[in-house]
Amino acid sequence: MPRPIADLTREDWLKAGQALLQSQGLRALRLRTLAAALNISTGSFYHHFKDFDAYLGQLADYFGGQQLHENLERIRASEATPFERIRRVSALAMAENLPRLMLAMRAWARSEPRAAAAVATVDETLIAFFAECLEAMGFTRQQALARGYLLAASGTAEVMPPAEMGEGRALRDLILATICGQPPA
Repeated sequence: MPRPIADLTREDWLKAGQALLQSQGLRALRLRTLAAALNISTGSFYHHFKDFDAYLGQLADYFGGQQLHENLERIRASEATPFERIRRVSALAMAENLPRLMLAMRAWARSEPRAAAAVATVDETLIAFFAECLEAMGFTRQQALARGYLLAASGTAEVMPPAEMGEGRALRDLILATICGQPPA
């Protein structure tokens, strides 16, 4: 039975779009598919979005804006050490299957300027966040930026994540410790 319109939020639609991108790619991102995933009629879509093009723009903005900043601020507030903040970002990325979403966003970005802008914002924001943590650990600004780039790139590479390789958290933690190792004396 379809849900009442009042139960759905704009964020529900955006998260459903991200889930489709993660699982099926850009071709699956259609209004009827979204409505079916949410178990609601397509008419309710228009309570939140002017049209599908507006939805796509907001989907890109959500990825590169609100969602990213809320997650990073929550991590900054909850984790005491810089390394724990980095570890928490990694754990969140794996729990939410964000590397797969990032790959889908990068594919979309090849043909959509709004998605390209969102991906660029995510890259810049993550590198800056990692560099901030690494500088707090004692690395120089340049060292922190280089390692921050490696951390961001490792989460968006088309290489199977450690958890999917059967190595899980132990290998992920070793990778993080290797990249975030102690700064030179």
